[in-house]
Amino acid sequence: MSLDGVVVSKPWGYEYLCYRNSAVAIWFLHITCGQRTSLHCHPNKHTGFVVLQGSVRIRFLRGGSELTGLDKIHIFRARFHSTEALSKSGAYILEIETPEDKHDLVRLDDSYGRAGTAYEGKEHHRPKSEREFWLPDPDSSPNRVDQMHGCRVQHKLVNCASELCGLGERDIVVVTEGGLSAGAQSQILWPGDVVDGISLDRLSKAFEIIDRTTVLLISPTGEEM
Repeated sequence: MSLDGVVVSKPWGYEYLCYRNSAVAIWFLHITCGQRTSLHCHPNKHTGFVVLQGSVRIRFLRGGSELTGLDKIHIFRARFHSTEALSKSGAYILEIETPEDKHDLVRLDDSYGRAGTAYEGKEHHRPKSEREFWLPDPDSSPNRVDQMHGCRVQHKLVNCASELCGLGERDIVVVTEGGLSAGAQSQILWPGDVVDGISLDRLSKAFEIIDRTTVLLISPTGEEM
């Protein structure tokens, strides 16, 4: 069942697909204040989160952490986690999955009685409207910059590693294709990886850019990318 043209309603809010290529899929999530996702894991895929706006608490089987706007986290496959929105207006999040598979889901516990159930079926789908967005491919809109939930977002083709230098701590980069390499059989950054600008500045000065690398650049509104 294709999820391209639908918004998936959840008891905690909603989500929808906003970008995909052969390597990654990116979903936009809104979690309502005080609501939380199930305590779940993805046995076969890695997940990255970028909080665009609001604050969340992510819980694991033991411990957890709080994230706010332009914080990020990488969750390895099979790690159980749950995300709760703490801010009054809820939380707006980009979720990056590699590989794409919304049915790669095991729910351990859930506040809404969904423990042990599969991903939501078509009875929870509604058609997308003009309010929902789709991130363009860099080739189709190379200079496009979108403003969303306090952030500037640009999907960009990177021609040389120097283009990734000079980013700041609050700049977030999502690799959507290609990455960085330390030579044959030694890839450093992969599609789906999420990295802050300071770390990427250091890496891009030491390693080579892979041909046809594309990245999603996310920065606070009013700051240069």
